[in-house]
Amino acid sequence: MKGEGHTALFSNSDGIIAIEGPVKLQIMELLKESSRSFDEIVKYTGKAKSTISVHLSDLKQHNLLEERIDPNDRRKKTYVMCSQYAACSQKPVVEHYHETLKRFTNTFDTEIDILTTFFHAVQSGFEAQGINHRPIMETIGQDIGIRLAENFNSTYLEGLFEEVADYWDMHKLGNLSVLSYDPLAINIDDCFVCKGAPDIGQNLCSFSEGLLQGIIYSKLNMQCNIVEIECHGNGYDHCLFVMQ
Repeated sequence: MKGEGHTALFSNSDGIIAIEGPVKLQIMELLKESSRSFDEIVKYTGKAKSTISVHLSDLKQHNLLEERIDPNDRRKKTYVMCSQYAACSQKPVVEHYHETLKRFTNTFDTEIDILTTFFHAVQSGFEAQGINHRPIMETIGQDIGIRLAENFNSTYLEGLFEEVADYWDMHKLGNLSVLSYDPLAINIDDCFVCKGAPDIGQNLCSFSEGLLQGIIYSKLNMQCNIVEIECHGNGYDHCLFVMQ
């Protein structure tokens, strides 16, 4: 979300709200992690209190954050995001999109191949229009992962990922293996999200990050941050995810 000339999209009960301006984006970036006090926001942004008050008031008017009384000190207020970070602007990335479109001139060997290519085209189409869709794709992945977890029985990490690996293989989502459990490191070969993507200098599998997070949360009741560090989109021949 950071940077001059950036636009970020947030979703709330009113729909999609576009936010511009580095200070507002700094505030929302901070609140994305947890609730913060007024003084913490001032310190983080490095701006005057009067400036932060104006920006907080504007963000409240758009129903992007809420003001609450600090339970530890009723004289103080804390601020909490009541919206969801959906997407942001970026420099258009067209290479992935054009490479994906070329595949439709050929005959597909299997149904999973054509469905995967449709998925690639939709994702890369947003990027070609200058929209970074990764936040909302991760959220959708989390929601699906929570439902997907109903297919699994294990409630401990090792057993769960044995089932997940079998599921990925059965449905041709990729060859999933766990390289390490402490810390958790997951390798996926032939990943359905990014297999065949060109090296565009970006990781592409925010949807898979969300899937894995949703499965772990549902079965182990554990909030976690799964981050992709290696991807076809960054020149690798596999995807590597680690828990941070």
